[in-house]
Amino acid sequence: MACDTHSHTVASTHAYSTLHDYIKSAKDNGLSLFSITDHAPEMPDSPHMWHFGNMKVWPRVVNNIGILRGIEANILAQPYEGSGQRYVDLPNGVLPYLDFAIASFHEPVFTPGSIKDNTLAMIRAIESGVIQIVGHPGNPNYPIDQDEVVRAAKDNNVLLEINNSSLLLSRVGSEPHCISILENVMKHDWKISVGSDAHISFDVGIFDSAEAMLEQVGFKDDNIETKTPVKFIKFLQEHGKTFDEGFLNWVESIG
Repeated sequence: MACDTHSHTVASTHAYSTLHDYIKSAKDNGLSLFSITDHAPEMPDSPHMWHFGNMKVWPRVVNNIGILRGIEANILAQPYEGSGQRYVDLPNGVLPYLDFAIASFHEPVFTPGSIKDNTLAMIRAIESGVIQIVGHPGNPNYPIDQDEVVRAAKDNNVLLEINNSSLLLSRVGSEPHCISILENVMKHDWKISVGSDAHISFDVGIFDSAEAMLEQVGFKDDNIETKTPVKFIKFLQEHGKTFDEGFLNWVESIG
């Protein structure tokens, strides 16, 4: 896979690398496109909102590596203040500066609940209209009705993430839940993203555990929207995201 949609910089202070570090590691690890998705405001160590608004200063391409401007929002139990009925912490003012948004459960923000409560919260985030990916939905601390979630994701053109970090040191016990999610996605002929969830640049573009799982269940490449930069950018365009002509030409040139 030439595209990584989930990573964190020192702007989220439990991570350890800079944008410059990620550009070098992305090239070293064979990526063509990667995304910085630092945490949204309800996480205790999230960056100030100016961090996201000022991502416009980043070059789109450095050393033939494309850079996307993202955020990892938090799934909330109550609507976010000032957002109407949006159950993710995405302020209206930051949305125009984002190429895409992930929404995830995080223990400091959302206390794990019953299958019913977790499922309702995840589907509310999916139906918000402002996210494109559900992050690490196989987290065993948040059991969900996977069939209902996959149906909602397909209905709203939202991807379910297979998170490589969840299969290593984070969210221990995720593997059987991720396998079951993949099987449900296959049953409904839906799509996924694959992200490293790197918190240090050396891990960006490393998907070994996720790729082994995809092979294990026989998941089709056609249903991995992050397989290539072209596929992922076209997916984002389906969500109304726009990019300048020079960047689109570059994406087409690398495939």
